[in-house]
Amino acid sequence: MASKKLITGIDIGTTKICTVIAEVGEGGALEVVGVGVCRSSGVKRGAVVNIEKTIEAIRTSVDEAQKMAGVKVHDAYVGIAGSHIQGANSRAVIAVSRAQDEITHGDLDRVLEQAKAISIPADRRVVHVLPVEFAVDDQEGIADPVGMSGIRLEAEVFIVTASETSARNVEKCVERAGIEVNELVLESYAAGHALLEEDERELGVVLLDCGGGTTDVTIFAGGSMRYVGTVGLGGDNITSDIAIGLRTPLTEAETLKRRHGYAISSLAPPDSSIDVPGIGGRADREISGQVLASIVESRTAEIMEMAYREAAQTGMIDYLGGGVVLTGGTADLQGAAELTEAVFEMPVKRGVPRGTGGLNDEVRGPRFATAVGLTIYGFEREGSNVVRMGAANRHRNKNHPGFEKIGSWFKNVVNSF
Repeated sequence: MASKKLITGIDIGTTKICTVIAEVGEGGALEVVGVGVCRSSGVKRGAVVNIEKTIEAIRTSVDEAQKMAGVKVHDAYVGIAGSHIQGANSRAVIAVSRAQDEITHGDLDRVLEQAKAISIPADRRVVHVLPVEFAVDDQEGIADPVGMSGIRLEAEVFIVTASETSARNVEKCVERAGIEVNELVLESYAAGHALLEEDERELGVVLLDCGGGTTDVTIFAGGSMRYVGTVGLGGDNITSDIAIGLRTPLTEAETLKRRHGYAISSLAPPDSSIDVPGIGGRADREISGQVLASIVESRTAEIMEMAYREAAQTGMIDYLGGGVVLTGGTADLQGAAELTEAVFEMPVKRGVPRGTGGLNDEVRGPRFATAVGLTIYGFEREGSNVVRMGAANRHRNKNHPGFEKIGSWFKNVVNSF
C-alpha cells in the first residue's frame, strides 16, 4: 500500500520552535498527526542569533513531532519573520503571446516574473510575489485571467522581501538539523491560511500576530495580502516588565503572566492574591492580582497602540470590514481581545487554527496558528485543495491514531510555552 503524503511546517519563533506534521488523508483532507515544541533561545525578534542553539531546538522539535506521528520527515515549509521583512507593490504589463487565443498559464508566469523584476538590493531576497489583481486590455479587477481573450495583460502584485543574511541563517539551521527547506514562508502569511475566512480576506482584515519578540501587522484586502509591518515589541517585553516590577526571575514571570495575567486590569478579581517567588533564594512575597494585571495591561496597551499606528499609516484601516484577528501567544492573555478592540475601535476575534483535522482543543489555539498554517500553505502549493473539517471529519479525527497522543502530550507541555 502506498504511503500517505506528509506535509511538515516548522515555526521558528523567539520563544518556541514548533513543528507540525500533517498527512493527506482519505478524501483529500489534511490531518495533523504529530506536533513538537521546544523552547527557543537562539532567536531574537525573528533573527537567528545563536546557530548551534537554534539547530538543537529545531532538531528537538522535529524529533518530538516524528515520534508522535511515528514517521520520519525529510523536508519542511519553514516560517520566517522579523523586522527585516519588507513589502512593496509592483505592476507589470506584457503582450499576450497569442492575441487571438486565450491567456495561458505561461502568460501568467511571464507577467508575474516581470513584476518581480523590480530594483531589489543585493542583500535582500524575494520571499513571495503575491498577485493582487489583473487587468486584460481595458477590463480591470480580474482575479484569474487564465482562459480570457485579450491582447494586453497587466498584473498588480505585492512583493515580500527578507534580509538575505537572515534568510540564509534560517535555512542553514534547518538544513543542519537534517531537514531540507522546501520554501521559506512569511509567518503571518502562513498564519492567515489557518485563521482567515475567505470573506475576511475579501472585506479586509488586520492580522496581528503577537509573538515573543515582535508583533507582526499584516493587512489582507480584496482577497490578497496588501501590507506587512512589524512592531518591535512582543510577549517577552510583558514578561520582562513583570520580572522587573515584581523582582522575580524571568521564568517565574512568564508563569505568572500565563496563569494570572490580565490585559485589562479591571478584569482581575479585586480580592485575588498571588505568590511571587523571590530572586536568588529570597523569600516569596504575596501581592494583589490587581498589581500584576496593571503591569500586564500597561505594556499590552502600548503594543496594541503601536500596532494600530502601524496599520493606520497605510490609509486602509477605515476600509477593513473584517476587523482584527488576534493570534500568537499574547492572544491567550485574558482580556487581550477586548483591549485590542478598544484600541482599534473595530471588532476583534481571537484567531483559532482551522482547515485541518486531528487537532484537539489544546493545539487549536493562537500559539500554533503559524505552524498549522505552514502545513496548509504547503498542501495548497503542492496542488491539493484543503478540505475544511466538517462534523463527519471531526468524529473520524478523534479516532485517529495520533489524536490521543497529541491530547495527552499537550496536557504536560502546552502551559509552559
